[in-house]
Amino acid sequence: MKITDLKVFIVGTPPNAWGGRYFIFVKLTTSNGISGYGECYCDTFGHKAMTAMIEDTFQRYVLGINPFDLESMWRKAYSSGYTQRPDASLQGVMSGLEIALWDIIGKAAGRPVYELLGGKVHEKLRSYTYIYPDVSKGQDSSIYWNAEASAERAAYYAGLGFTGIKFDPAAPYSAFDPRQPSLESMELCRKFCKLIREAVGNKADLLFGTHGQFTPSGAIRFAKHVLEPYNPLWFEEPTPAEKPEEMAIVARGTSVPIATGERLVTKYEFARVLECRAASILQMALGRVGGIMEAKKIAGMAEAFYSQIAPHLYAGPIEALANIHYATSLPNFLILESIEQFDNRDEKHRNQQRRQPRSTKRFQIFEQVCDQRADHNRPRGRASSGHNTKSARRSPLWRDPTISCALLAQPCRSCER
Repeated sequence: MKITDLKVFIVGTPPNAWGGRYFIFVKLTTSNGISGYGECYCDTFGHKAMTAMIEDTFQRYVLGINPFDLESMWRKAYSSGYTQRPDASLQGVMSGLEIALWDIIGKAAGRPVYELLGGKVHEKLRSYTYIYPDVSKGQDSSIYWNAEASAERAAYYAGLGFTGIKFDPAAPYSAFDPRQPSLESMELCRKFCKLIREAVGNKADLLFGTHGQFTPSGAIRFAKHVLEPYNPLWFEEPTPAEKPEEMAIVARGTSVPIATGERLVTKYEFARVLECRAASILQMALGRVGGIMEAKKIAGMAEAFYSQIAPHLYAGPIEALANIHYATSLPNFLILESIEQFDNRDEKHRNQQRRQPRSTKRFQIFEQVCDQRADHNRPRGRASSGHNTKSARRSPLWRDPTISCALLAQPCRSCER
């Protein structure tokens, strides 16, 4: 069995565009007709450049290989051009191709990917969501700076069963960060924490997101005066991710656990985080970090430091499915990011979509196969090799995560290149 073909899909996100401007999917096919799907998560370049990079990497390191030879493929691509160092763009490409190889391996073996990663550790996976506007009520992006409206949404999510609510009102973000937080911003963020804590009580953890915009001293000042009184589960990326030695100063200066990882790639960058004690919660993005196997290695390193894993997700359904399989196999799994219930459209959008011909529909794998209820990702039913989204509409598919990571990810043909 050899890899013989690649197709790249640039797919528009569903209405509201939560999950990014577009998704980048790849499809690999073997000499005996098995196909696997992966997702690349990379914002460094536009989709045309990404497509060219994916095709180039495929031609040099994936075409003609045995799909089981993951380690060899990864090392050769990682060392491409005598670089042998973390490269976010290359790792985004490699991640999508590697996830697709895992999909093929799972189908060839007739086993779900999580079983090939060590087996099922968790029957259910705890999940959280960002606060998003309720478009059915006319809300828009202004909710991100409206504490009262955000608290109302937080209560709604807690009622659905999400046990973590994430928000990040400490904007703006700038190319010239890090900086000290302003008094005005600190006052607004404290109001967010107070109202959301009152709205959810002890039903859900508060997850405070930032994007590396603070200096170490500014982050400590922020944590002590804004966050600590409300006992959040984490303070995310308080300083730029490029220098974990500085983030470690924050970790030592606050009682709030520090989380980081969505911008990091490979075991080497995460090793620095662990060695510096910069964070105790790691948030790798499987479509960027280097793939499922690289993420599994990072989780193993983290286990020795008593650190936990909370996979990041601001991407599409294939990375989401890969996250589920990955998390299912982890002893040190903490919580999984979701985009609401993986269906971010109101009833108006849904009715509009139903009236559209198939050729104009956007990718709808979330609606077709994901049923994320309560506070857990609970796939419903069992699928065998060969199911696509057409059969997914007719049959119940998941009871637990017993399929390879992207088995059901069949993009509409209008998106196929």
